[in-house]
This record gives sequence, structure tokens and C-alpha cells, in this order.
Amino acid sequence: MLYPRKLFKRLEAELEHKETTVITGMRQVGKTTALKHLHELVESENKVILDLENPLHREVFEEKNYDTVWDNLAQFGITIKSKAYLFVDEVQNLPEISRVVKYLYDHWDVKFVLTGSSSYYLRNLFPESMAGRKLIFEMFPLDFDEFLTFKGMSREKRGLFAEKSINKNKIAYEKLSPLYNEYVNFGGFPAVVLEEDIERKREKLTEVFTSYFEKDAKNLADFRDMSKLRDLIKILSARVASRIDINKLASELSLARQTVYDYLTFLEQTYFISLLPRFSGSLDRQAAGSKKLFFCDSGMAGSIGSLSEGQMFEQSVFQCLRDKYELAYYTKEGKEIDFIVNDKVALEVKTNASRADIANLKKRAVARKLTEYYVVSKNYSEEPEVILATDL
Repeated sequence: MLYPRKLFKRLEAELEHKETTVITGMRQVGKTTALKHLHELVESENKVILDLENPLHREVFEEKNYDTVWDNLAQFGITIKSKAYLFVDEVQNLPEISRVVKYLYDHWDVKFVLTGSSSYYLRNLFPESMAGRKLIFEMFPLDFDEFLTFKGMSREKRGLFAEKSINKNKIAYEKLSPLYNEYVNFGGFPAVVLEEDIERKREKLTEVFTSYFEKDAKNLADFRDMSKLRDLIKILSARVASRIDINKLASELSLARQTVYDYLTFLEQTYFISLLPRFSGSLDRQAAGSKKLFFCDSGMAGSIGSLSEGQMFEQSVFQCLRDKYELAYYTKEGKEIDFIVNDKVALEVKTNASRADIANLKKRAVARKLTEYYVVSKNYSEEPEVILATDL
């Protein structure tokens, strides 16, 4: 059964355009499913799916004379007499493929749809020579709306934060609250969401991490001591929803600061972590400030470390916001705003929202000239400045 993702509509629209479509993201977020879905939508018979984890499929593109690639594709029923649709999975397994894609793109009527598990590697796979020839789409674990779709549920759609804060419904909240708790605890990797057994959910989360570490981290990274990267991941799991201090991390791991920076860059560019900048109104100061850490998924974070309820909840809120908005955080003299959305809206995350929380957030938001502010609450509240997490 195909479960629709929000990204599908944008990907489907791209089938009509010449530019190469590149889908990237962590392993097991659904890229291959998206590729197969797009393949099925193409009415032409002149199409093929190739998986570059298969050595025989890699050989199709391993030619010094790129025109010869068409002879190899002919073995899969592909002809150059009409427009060809080439769907290629796991392109990070063949670094040279970008040259082949560029050549075939420039000389023939061909539409490429590619997937890869890491922007860290894809950035080098598709250099500036592919500028204007590709569009990259990032796929993440499910947000809560998609999670509900996978569970066969739906909810009333409200776009603006203001609508979400005013139009609350307690019956709808009580219906969705147990599902949101599951989302917090086990996250949004599709295979984990679809698994009903609790122990098997935990096992699948372990499998996702093992796959990431063994295939992406070990194969793509050029680090001498992979055990230090593993140790860093464990340390970071305890710092979810907190600012990270490079000096402390370097000291705990007995590593140079630059090495820690390199590890963090790799983890971020392979979608394992996200680092939010500090909001200051100045891009230069944002870049220079300490970053706030989130993992790719709350279930993943919880399976690696022991997180508090508040950390897990804020991580889940981040997951519901990350692919819709530009996010930052604010802190000054111990006063923090958890998320600033699109440089306009202040969001504070609380398990139980109180009037004091709202009043404090208002002061901090107004001080930063942010006129819109809300507390995101896990538990139900009638306060007009509160948005329920189940409505995000």
C-alpha cells in the first residue's frame, strides 16, 4: 500500500520538466518508495528503475564512452528513439555518475530521477557543472500529519499559527493525543510507524541507526577513528534541544576542536542532526553564535540516549516544523525562545502551558520585535496563545 507523502505532489510535478530530480535524505525515510511511485506514474514504456547497490546496475554507467551507456540500457528495454525516463536509486554508490548524467542530459531526450542517502556526498557528486540541470528535494522522517496518514487517521487542516491557537477542540485532542505520544516516543521513520509491536519498533530503530553508521558513516566519511564519531553521537543524544559547546565536546572526547567541527558537519550533512542558529537579526552573528542541537528523529534520539520528557517533546515539535519553515532560536542572559519561525513568530515549547509561560514569552518576543508568539503545549489548554502539539 502506498502512503502519500507531502513531498509527492512536488515530485510528481517535476516529471513534466527536463531538469534532473534528485531526492536526498537519511536512509529508510522513503526515498526508494517515492522513486517507485514516480516510475509507476510515467505512462511511457521507455522507463527503467536501476539500483546502484546492485553491481550489475552500476556497470550500466561505467563506460568511458558515455554514448555506449545507451547500448547497456537497451538490455533493459530502453531506446533512444523516444524520451527515456531513468530512475536511479542509491547514486552515492557511483561517484562518477554525475558526469554521465550531465552528458546524457545535454545530448539526449532523457529525464533522470535520482535518489541518494546523503547531501554530504551528493554535493560532491553533482558539482557546479550540473547547475541549472538539477533540482534537489530533501526527504525527512514523517511529520505528525504524515504520521496520522500512515495510521489511517486524519485531522482538520489549519494553516496559520493563529488559526491553530484559536480553533482548538478537546475531543479532537483526546482522540489524537495517544497517537502524538507514540510519535514522540518512536518518531517518524516509516517502517517504525507501521510496526505495531513495541519491541519490534525498538529493533527497527536500532536497525536504522546501524544502517546509517555502517553504510553512510563508514563508507562516506574519511575519519580515522570511527569510534570517536560513535562516542560523539552518544554524547549528543543527551544534549538534544540544547546548545552545544564545542570546547566541552572536544574535552570530553579528547579531540581537537577542528575534529569535532568536522564530525558535526558530517552528521549534519548526512541528515543525522540539525543545528539551529541563534537569532540575532544579523546573519553574521547568527553564523558565529552557538547552535542548538536536534536529531533527525525523536525515536532515534531516544533509542541512543536517555532523554527527558521535555527534550523528547521539543524534538518532536522540531520535526513538525523543520520542512515548512526557517527556524532559529533565541537566548540572552538565560532568557530563551525555543523557536523563532521565519524571523517573525516566537514559539515556546512546554509540556503544560501556563499563564506565566505565556507572559514570559510575550516579554521576550516583544523585546525582539516579534509581534506573534505562542506556547506549544503537549497537554490541553484553552488559552488563546497556546497551540496544541496535536494541531502542529
